[in-house]
Amino acid sequence: MMQGSLTELDAVLMVARHGKFRTAALELGLSTTALSNAVGKLERTLGVRLFNRTTRSVSLTEAGQQFVAQVAPALRDIHDAMEIVRSQKATPSGTLRINAFPTAAREIFSWLVLPFLRMYPEVHIDIVTEGRLVDIVAGGFDLGVRSADLVPVDMIALPLGGGRRNVVVATPSYLKAHGIPVIPQDLAGHSCLRVRLPNGAIYRWPFEKDGQSVHMAVEGPITLDEASLARAAALASIGLTLAMESDVRDDIEAGRLVRVLEDWTPALPPLSLYYPSRRNPTAAFKAFVDFARRLA
Repeated sequence: MMQGSLTELDAVLMVARHGKFRTAALELGLSTTALSNAVGKLERTLGVRLFNRTTRSVSLTEAGQQFVAQVAPALRDIHDAMEIVRSQKATPSGTLRINAFPTAAREIFSWLVLPFLRMYPEVHIDIVTEGRLVDIVAGGFDLGVRSADLVPVDMIALPLGGGRRNVVVATPSYLKAHGIPVIPQDLAGHSCLRVRLPNGAIYRWPFEKDGQSVHMAVEGPITLDEASLARAAALASIGLTLAMESDVRDDIEAGRLVRVLEDWTPALPPLSLYYPSRRNPTAAFKAFVDFARRLA
Protein backbone atom coordinates (compact mmCIF):
# COMPACT_ATOMS: atom_id res chain seq x y z
CA MET A 1 0.00 0.00 0.00
CA MET A 2 1.26 3.45 -0.82
CA GLN A 3 2.30 5.45 2.21
CA GLY A 4 0.76 8.87 2.91
CA SER A 5 3.01 11.90 2.54
CA LEU A 6 4.07 13.87 5.58
CA THR A 7 1.71 16.65 4.52
CA GLU A 8 -1.25 14.27 4.54
CA LEU A 9 -0.27 12.79 7.89
CA ASP A 10 0.27 16.24 9.40
CA ALA A 11 -3.12 17.28 8.03
CA VAL A 12 -4.92 14.39 9.73
CA LEU A 13 -3.20 14.94 13.08
CA MET A 14 -3.84 18.69 13.03
CA VAL A 15 -7.56 18.24 12.24
CA ALA A 16 -7.77 15.61 14.99
CA ARG A 17 -6.14 18.04 17.43
CA HIS A 18 -8.37 21.03 16.66
CA GLY A 19 -11.60 19.36 15.53
CA LYS A 20 -11.94 22.00 12.82
CA PHE A 21 -10.59 22.06 9.28
CA ARG A 22 -10.31 25.85 9.21
CA THR A 23 -8.26 26.11 12.42
CA ALA A 24 -6.02 23.23 11.36
CA ALA A 25 -5.49 24.81 7.93
CA LEU A 26 -4.46 28.13 9.48
CA GLU A 27 -1.92 26.44 11.72
CA LEU A 28 -0.42 24.46 8.82
CA GLY A 29 -0.40 27.46 6.49
CA LEU A 30 -2.71 25.74 3.98
CA SER A 31 -6.04 26.65 2.48
CA THR A 32 -9.04 24.77 3.88
CA THR A 33 -9.55 23.19 0.46
CA ALA A 34 -5.94 21.99 0.28
CA LEU A 35 -6.18 20.55 3.78
CA SER A 36 -9.46 18.77 3.00
CA ASN A 37 -7.95 17.35 -0.19
CA ALA A 38 -4.91 16.07 1.73
CA VAL A 39 -7.11 14.31 4.28
CA GLY A 40 -9.34 12.91 1.55
CA LYS A 41 -6.34 11.61 -0.38
CA LEU A 42 -5.04 9.73 2.65
CA GLU A 43 -8.49 8.31 3.37
CA ARG A 44 -8.69 7.02 -0.21
CA THR A 45 -5.21 5.52 0.10
CA LEU A 46 -6.16 3.75 3.34
CA GLY A 47 -9.62 2.81 2.10
CA VAL A 48 -11.33 3.98 5.29
CA ARG A 49 -12.86 7.19 6.58
CA LEU A 50 -10.82 8.80 9.35
CA PHE A 51 -13.32 11.54 10.19
CA ASN A 52 -17.05 11.94 10.65
CA ARG A 53 -17.94 15.27 9.04
CA THR A 54 -21.07 17.36 9.55
CA THR A 55 -21.74 21.01 8.77
CA ARG A 56 -21.01 21.85 12.41
CA SER A 57 -18.35 19.45 13.63
CA VAL A 58 -15.57 17.06 12.74
CA SER A 59 -14.74 14.00 14.84
CA LEU A 60 -12.54 10.95 14.46
CA THR A 61 -14.09 7.65 13.47
CA GLU A 62 -13.07 4.56 15.43
CA ALA A 63 -10.55 3.76 12.69
CA GLY A 64 -9.36 7.35 12.82
CA GLN A 65 -8.78 7.16 16.57
CA GLN A 66 -6.68 4.02 16.18
CA PHE A 67 -4.75 5.53 13.27
CA VAL A 68 -3.94 8.78 15.11
CA ALA A 69 -2.93 6.94 18.30
CA GLN A 70 -0.40 4.84 16.37
CA VAL A 71 0.83 7.43 13.88
CA ALA A 72 1.23 10.48 16.15
CA PRO A 73 4.30 9.22 18.09
CA ALA A 74 6.00 8.01 14.93
CA LEU A 75 5.33 11.30 13.14
CA ARG A 76 6.82 13.24 16.06
CA ASP A 77 9.95 11.09 15.78
CA ILE A 78 10.17 11.82 12.06
CA HIS A 79 9.85 15.58 12.61
CA ASP A 80 12.39 15.43 15.44
CA ALA A 81 14.82 13.62 13.15
CA MET A 82 14.34 16.27 10.48
CA GLU A 83 14.90 19.04 13.03
CA ILE A 84 18.07 17.35 14.26
CA VAL A 85 19.44 17.39 10.73
CA ARG A 86 18.44 21.04 10.31
CA SER A 87 20.11 21.86 13.63
CA GLN A 88 23.47 21.01 12.08
CA LYS A 89 23.24 24.27 10.17
CA ALA A 90 25.44 27.02 11.57
CA THR A 91 22.54 29.50 11.47
CA PRO A 92 19.41 28.71 13.55
CA SER A 93 16.32 28.35 11.40
CA GLY A 94 12.90 26.72 11.39
CA THR A 95 9.81 27.27 13.53
CA LEU A 96 9.51 27.54 17.31
CA ARG A 97 5.99 27.11 18.72
CA ILE A 98 5.32 28.84 22.04
CA ASN A 99 2.17 28.59 24.16
CA ALA A 100 1.51 31.35 26.69
CA PHE A 101 -1.14 33.13 28.67
CA PRO A 102 -2.12 36.31 26.78
CA THR A 103 -0.70 38.48 29.56
CA ALA A 104 2.56 36.50 29.56
CA ALA A 105 2.92 36.80 25.79
CA ARG A 106 2.48 40.57 25.99
CA GLU A 107 5.05 40.81 28.78
CA ILE A 108 7.83 39.01 26.88
CA PHE A 109 7.02 40.19 23.35
CA SER A 110 8.97 43.45 23.18
CA TRP A 111 12.03 42.59 25.24
CA LEU A 112 12.50 38.93 24.31
CA VAL A 113 10.67 37.79 21.16
CA LEU A 114 11.27 40.78 18.89
CA PRO A 115 14.99 41.19 19.74
CA PHE A 116 15.48 37.46 19.17
CA LEU A 117 13.88 37.66 15.72
CA ARG A 118 16.11 40.58 14.80
CA MET A 119 19.16 38.54 15.78
CA TYR A 120 17.96 35.30 14.11
CA PRO A 121 15.88 36.31 11.07
CA GLU A 122 15.73 32.74 9.72
CA VAL A 123 13.74 31.57 12.74
CA HIS A 124 9.93 31.76 12.64
CA ILE A 125 8.14 32.05 16.00
CA ASP A 126 4.54 30.83 16.25
CA ILE A 127 2.90 32.13 19.44
CA VAL A 128 -0.43 30.70 20.58
CA THR A 129 -2.10 32.53 23.49
CA GLU A 130 -4.58 30.68 25.66
CA GLY A 131 -6.08 31.49 29.04
CA ARG A 132 -6.26 27.83 30.03
CA LEU A 133 -3.39 25.60 31.11
CA VAL A 134 -2.11 23.52 28.21
CA ASP A 135 0.02 20.38 28.01
CA ILE A 136 2.69 21.80 25.69
CA VAL A 137 4.03 18.36 24.75
CA ALA A 138 0.61 17.00 23.74
CA GLY A 139 -0.15 20.31 22.01
CA GLY A 140 2.97 20.14 19.86
CA PHE A 141 4.65 23.20 21.40
CA ASP A 142 8.37 23.67 21.92
CA LEU A 143 8.09 26.05 24.86
CA GLY A 144 5.57 27.49 27.28
CA VAL A 145 5.38 30.74 29.25
CA ARG A 146 3.40 30.84 32.50
CA SER A 147 3.76 32.24 35.99
CA ALA A 148 6.32 30.20 37.90
CA ASP A 149 3.75 28.69 40.28
CA LEU A 150 1.86 27.10 37.36
CA VAL A 151 4.78 25.38 35.61
CA PRO A 152 4.42 21.55 35.68
CA VAL A 153 6.95 19.89 37.98
CA ASP A 154 8.34 17.68 35.19
CA MET A 155 9.41 20.69 33.08
CA ILE A 156 12.69 22.59 32.95
CA ALA A 157 11.93 26.19 33.95
CA LEU A 158 13.84 29.40 33.33
CA PRO A 159 12.74 32.50 35.30
CA LEU A 160 11.96 35.51 33.10
CA GLY A 161 12.08 39.16 34.09
CA GLY A 162 11.46 40.72 37.47
CA GLY A 163 8.48 41.41 39.64
CA ARG A 164 4.91 41.49 38.35
CA ARG A 165 1.72 42.73 39.91
CA ASN A 166 -1.90 43.57 39.24
CA VAL A 167 -3.07 47.16 39.54
CA VAL A 168 -6.50 48.73 39.88
CA VAL A 169 -6.75 51.86 37.74
CA ALA A 170 -9.22 54.45 36.51
CA THR A 171 -9.06 57.86 34.86
CA PRO A 172 -8.65 61.00 36.98
CA SER A 173 -12.08 62.17 35.79
CA TYR A 174 -13.78 58.94 36.89
CA LEU A 175 -12.17 59.13 40.34
CA LYS A 176 -13.08 62.81 40.68
CA ALA A 177 -16.72 61.99 39.92
CA HIS A 178 -17.06 58.79 41.96
CA GLY A 179 -14.40 58.95 44.67
CA ILE A 180 -11.33 56.85 45.41
CA PRO A 181 -11.77 53.35 46.89
CA VAL A 182 -9.62 52.83 49.98
CA ILE A 183 -10.34 49.18 50.76
CA PRO A 184 -11.51 46.39 48.38
CA GLN A 185 -15.01 46.47 49.87
CA ASP A 186 -15.39 50.04 48.56
CA LEU A 187 -15.56 48.58 45.04
CA ALA A 188 -19.18 47.63 45.74
CA GLY A 189 -20.07 51.27 45.18
CA HIS A 190 -18.10 51.59 41.93
CA SER A 191 -18.48 50.72 38.26
CA CYS A 192 -15.96 47.97 37.53
CA LEU A 193 -14.97 46.28 34.29
CA ARG A 194 -15.61 42.57 34.76
CA VAL A 195 -13.42 39.87 33.20
CA ARG A 196 -14.68 36.51 31.91
CA LEU A 197 -12.33 33.54 32.32
CA PRO A 198 -11.85 30.87 29.61
CA ASN A 199 -14.18 28.53 31.53
CA GLY A 200 -16.95 31.16 31.46
CA ALA A 201 -16.69 32.16 35.11
CA ILE A 202 -16.42 35.82 36.07
CA TYR A 203 -13.02 36.64 37.57
CA ARG A 204 -13.06 37.69 41.22
CA TRP A 205 -10.53 40.46 41.86
CA PRO A 206 -7.84 39.22 44.31
CA PHE A 207 -6.44 41.45 47.05
CA GLU A 208 -4.08 40.89 49.96
CA LYS A 209 -2.72 42.99 52.81
CA ASP A 210 -1.04 42.08 56.11
CA GLY A 211 -1.88 38.42 55.66
CA GLN A 212 -5.53 39.15 54.93
CA SER A 213 -6.78 38.12 51.49
CA VAL A 214 -10.10 38.81 49.82
CA HIS A 215 -11.58 38.07 46.40
CA MET A 216 -14.14 40.60 45.26
CA ALA A 217 -17.03 39.79 42.91
CA VAL A 218 -17.22 43.22 41.26
CA GLU A 219 -20.15 44.65 39.31
CA GLY A 220 -20.24 46.99 36.35
CA PRO A 221 -21.75 47.82 32.96
CA ILE A 222 -19.58 45.57 30.82
CA THR A 223 -17.96 42.12 30.86
CA LEU A 224 -14.87 41.46 28.73
CA ASP A 225 -12.36 38.72 28.02
CA GLU A 226 -9.67 40.84 26.36
CA ALA A 227 -7.27 43.09 28.27
CA SER A 228 -6.91 45.66 25.50
CA LEU A 229 -10.69 46.22 25.53
CA ALA A 230 -10.69 46.65 29.31
CA ARG A 231 -7.90 49.23 29.01
CA ALA A 232 -9.85 51.11 26.32
CA ALA A 233 -12.97 51.12 28.48
CA ALA A 234 -11.03 52.37 31.50
CA LEU A 235 -9.49 55.17 29.41
CA ALA A 236 -13.02 56.11 28.35
CA SER A 237 -13.88 56.59 32.07
CA ILE A 238 -16.38 53.69 32.05
CA GLY A 239 -15.02 52.47 35.37
CA LEU A 240 -12.22 50.84 37.32
CA THR A 241 -10.29 47.93 35.84
CA LEU A 242 -7.90 45.34 37.22
CA ALA A 243 -4.92 45.06 34.87
CA MET A 244 -1.39 43.78 34.69
CA GLU A 245 0.88 46.67 35.59
CA SER A 246 2.92 46.14 32.42
CA ASP A 247 -0.20 46.63 30.27
CA VAL A 248 -1.00 50.09 31.68
CA ARG A 249 2.40 51.36 32.86
CA ASP A 250 2.64 53.96 30.07
CA ASP A 251 -0.87 55.21 30.86
CA ILE A 252 -0.02 55.58 34.56
CA GLU A 253 3.24 57.42 33.83
CA ALA A 254 1.43 59.76 31.42
CA GLY A 255 -1.33 60.47 33.95
CA ARG A 256 -4.09 58.99 31.80
CA LEU A 257 -4.81 56.39 34.48
CA VAL A 258 -4.37 56.53 38.25
CA ARG A 259 -3.63 53.59 40.55
CA VAL A 260 -5.80 52.91 43.57
CA LEU A 261 -5.72 50.27 46.31
CA GLU A 262 -1.94 50.06 45.85
CA ASP A 263 -1.34 48.54 49.29
CA TRP A 264 -3.80 45.74 48.48
CA THR A 265 -2.05 44.50 45.30
CA PRO A 266 1.08 42.52 46.25
CA ALA A 267 3.70 41.16 43.88
CA LEU A 268 2.81 38.14 41.72
CA PRO A 269 5.03 35.12 40.97
CA PRO A 270 7.51 35.84 38.15
CA LEU A 271 7.12 34.40 34.69
CA SER A 272 8.96 31.26 33.63
CA LEU A 273 9.91 29.95 30.22
CA TYR A 274 9.57 26.17 30.42
CA TYR A 275 10.11 23.12 28.24
CA PRO A 276 10.55 19.34 28.45
CA SER A 277 13.95 17.71 28.50
CA ARG A 278 15.16 17.17 24.93
CA ARG A 279 17.93 14.86 23.81
CA ASN A 280 18.64 16.63 20.54
CA PRO A 281 17.34 20.22 20.63
CA THR A 282 17.35 22.16 17.37
CA ALA A 283 19.68 25.08 16.80
CA ALA A 284 16.72 27.47 16.93
CA PHE A 285 15.53 26.02 20.24
CA LYS A 286 18.99 26.25 21.80
CA ALA A 287 19.45 29.79 20.51
CA PHE A 288 16.12 30.95 21.98
CA VAL A 289 16.74 29.41 25.41
CA ASP A 290 20.28 30.81 25.54
CA PHE A 291 19.02 34.22 24.45
CA ALA A 292 16.32 34.20 27.14
CA ARG A 293 18.84 33.10 29.77
CA ARG A 294 21.13 36.02 28.93
CA LEU A 295 18.29 38.55 29.19
CA ALA A 296 16.49 37.05 32.21
